[in-house]
Amino acid sequence: MLFEFIAALAAGLALAGIAMGLRWLTRGLLPKWIIPASAGLGMLTFAIWSEYSWFERVTRTLPQATVVWNNEDRSLLRPWSYLRPVVTRFTAVDHATAQRHERFPDQVMLDVILWARWQPPVRVRVAFDCARNQRADLMGSGVSIAEDGSITGATWQDLPEEDPALVAACKGS
Repeated sequence: MLFEFIAALAAGLALAGIAMGLRWLTRGLLPKWIIPASAGLGMLTFAIWSEYSWFERVTRTLPQATVVWNNEDRSLLRPWSYLRPVVTRFTAVDHATAQRHERFPDQVMLDVILWARWQPPVRVRVAFDCARNQRADLMGSGVSIAEDGSITGATWQDLPEEDPALVAACKGS
C-alpha cells in the first residue's frame, strides 16, 4: 500500500510538472489552477487504474491456479465502480500443491488461496472427495492423515456437483 501511495504521488507530480511546462511554453496563457488540477487528476487516474488492474496483475502471478470466486464491489466512495464494479477479493485453487494418495484416487488435497486487496494471502489446506462431491478443511486440532492415507478427524461438507472449487480441484489436478 505504501508503494501505491508513492506511485500515486509520483503520477501527480509528473502531471503537475507537465502542466507547469505547458504553462511556461504558453507564457502564462494557461491558468495557474491547471497545475494542482493536473496533479489531482494524475493521482486519481493512477488510483483508478491500480484498483481495476489489481485482480489481473495478481492472477497473472498464479500460473497453476484457477480462480473459482471473486467479489465485485461498488462503493459511494468510488463512484466509477457503479459503471464497472471493482474486484476486491478472490479465491483460487492452487494446482501446484495438489496431492493424491494411490489408495484414495477420488480424493485430492490442495491449497485454496484466499486473497484480498491490501492483505496478505491466506492458504487453507483442503481435501476434496470428487466421487462424493465433498470438501473438508484440513486445519484445526484433531485433523490428521492416517498411515493408510485416509483423512481422520475432518468434517466433510457436501457440495453441489457444479461447485467451482470442486470442479477446479477434481478436473485440474
